[in-house]
Amino acid sequence: MNGKGAARAAAEGQIPFLFESGGFLLVLSGPSGAGKGTLVERLVKERSECLFSISATTRPRRNVEKDGVQYEFVSREDFERRRAAGLFLEWAEVHGHLYATPARFVDDGVRAGRIVVLDVDVQGGASVRRARPEAVSVFIYPPSVEALRRRLLKRNTETPESVERRLGNAPGELAQYREYDYLVMNDDLESAVRRLVAIVDAERSRVRRLKPALGMTPESLGGTPR
Repeated sequence: MNGKGAARAAAEGQIPFLFESGGFLLVLSGPSGAGKGTLVERLVKERSECLFSISATTRPRRNVEKDGVQYEFVSREDFERRRAAGLFLEWAEVHGHLYATPARFVDDGVRAGRIVVLDVDVQGGASVRRARPEAVSVFIYPPSVEALRRRLLKRNTETPESVERRLGNAPGELAQYREYDYLVMNDDLESAVRRLVAIVDAERSRVRRLKPALGMTPESLGGTPR
């Protein structure tokens, strides 16, 4: 196309100057005490396009938790009924309790252009990657096993036996980081948040996710050309 043709195409709105990013599934995994929950909370606050997907669990509710906020707390009978009906994207039994991700919430959010964020254990992360191989996966890595211990004890929600069980599982879980797209070292919260936000911004800019907004320019939306 020559210069005149390009100018004519642009005038006719055939060359896009604005793009819309499609939605995707963002999976955060790591051992207990890695700080996944805190990072998810900060990410959702930093980026309005991010939507936290609440998992269903048979685990007893902790005193600091609210049903429908951190988790949907359900009975084992209800969980198994919904699992049999195929309503879960993935499910796993971790530390003696059942956890699952509702499929419809995730798929509806992605279709609507949102970044649906999952906070799952390493076992759940593997299940999600198998079910949705296009998902973006991030492994949250602690600075040390001792840091995991301090964080678990600071929660004041686990019995000593539960803490030791979770720490005992940590080495095997940490070895799984190679299966993920990204690794975020959570040695400093603010630095970890910046790394996570940078991953989201980079993934939103992937060409395969961009949809041209034909016929629209920054000026047509009230913007100022640079």
